[in-house]
Amino acid sequence: MKHAYVFPGQGSQFPGMGVEHYQNSVFSKKLFEQSNEILGFRISDIMFRGTEDDLKQTKVTQPAVFLHSIIAYRSIENAKPDMVAGHSLGEFSALVVNGTLSFEDALSLVSVRAQAMQKACEQNPSTMAAVLGLADEKVEFVCSEVQKETGEVVVAANYNCPGQLVISGSLRGIEIACERMKGAGAKRAVVLPVGGAFHSPLMKPAREELQAAIEKTRFHTPVCSVYQNAVAKAVMDANEIKVNLIDQLTNPVRWTQSVQAMIADGASTFTEAGPGKVLQGLIQKINKEMTVEGVS
Repeated sequence: MKHAYVFPGQGSQFPGMGVEHYQNSVFSKKLFEQSNEILGFRISDIMFRGTEDDLKQTKVTQPAVFLHSIIAYRSIENAKPDMVAGHSLGEFSALVVNGTLSFEDALSLVSVRAQAMQKACEQNPSTMAAVLGLADEKVEFVCSEVQKETGEVVVAANYNCPGQLVISGSLRGIEIACERMKGAGAKRAVVLPVGGAFHSPLMKPAREELQAAIEKTRFHTPVCSVYQNAVAKAVMDANEIKVNLIDQLTNPVRWTQSVQAMIADGASTFTEAGPGKVLQGLIQKINKEMTVEGVS
């Protein structure tokens, strides 16, 4: 019976996030002020008083969700993870919790990642869409057919849970793919309000920028396994973790497969640390026998 800790990604942010931690915990206040210094702007002000639109900017969203997740995790008494995982951006939170990265280094990398992704989005107008009620294999087939026929980029990006797969690609590619998905029997195929095609080949410029920063960062041997998005299996080797973290930007988030691997390796309780409850819902859809809880 093992305890897994999981960390959310972009999209779980909300106005006012973290303000209670700041007001009620000296440790949290220090971490917020340290983060303001590392980032070079007062992210705490945006988190506490910013609007939804302010928080939607990738360069703000990613460090905000990361910071909130770490503070939420550290508010848990006697937390002892047997394994960790994070959804997309959440993988950085997981790597702090299992000792692979220091908080300071991880926040710096998250900042580089966020700004590089924002730049890549501006260079290549692109988007993502959620496909509901269609088997993964069918979604992959439709993406492949659209790419072959049109030359547009369309790929599977987030394997969230059975029957929910997010696709990523060029504006035209996603538009055509959504129509094809509906024709193939999808309950819904909805374009998401995101600024670009995350976890697709269109993130290549951001990947190169992040890789340069990661290569200069010290990765430590972790205290427990991380189940990484790119490979959906337990990883303990610091160099392997580094490679998978770089690959993550242009490869799909294999969340369904990661959770299934954690369960196969003995996980029976999952705690989501960070804003929102998205991962708790996905885990229950992947396996309803699991005990799932959250700390926000």
